[in-house]
Amino acid sequence: MKKIRVLIAKPGLDGHDRGAKVVAQALRAAGMEVIYTGLHQSVDQIAQTALQEDVDVVGVSIYSGAHLYFGEKLMAKLREEKLEDRLVIFGGNIPNRDILALKEFGVTEVFPTGAKFEDIAKYIEDNVKRGE
Repeated sequence: MKKIRVLIAKPGLDGHDRGAKVVAQALRAAGMEVIYTGLHQSVDQIAQTALQEDVDVVGVSIYSGAHLYFGEKLMAKLREEKLEDRLVIFGGNIPNRDILALKEFGVTEVFPTGAKFEDIAKYIEDNVKRGE
């Protein structure tokens, strides 16, 4: 069975990547293949990496407070690149009041600070559409 491929991205000037690295490690431990982009990625870079790496999931880690800005821009770019069928999950410092707005942009699920790694992995496993 093909491993689930997950891209973990850190957009913009947000320099806090400890959470992203820990989530990446937890998803690897759950049997997924994880590509971590590193810090300071643009929306275009994230979409291009998702396309080039043929990922099943685009995971975005945000602590800067710019989640609505990046959520709207990234979802528009993913639609432009015909990647709207991928799971897109956001995690990090995201207030509950903003979760609905992110989902209205097309973000599949949001995992605020404190979400359990097992819950993230289970959500991905249960929702990835595999072409097997």
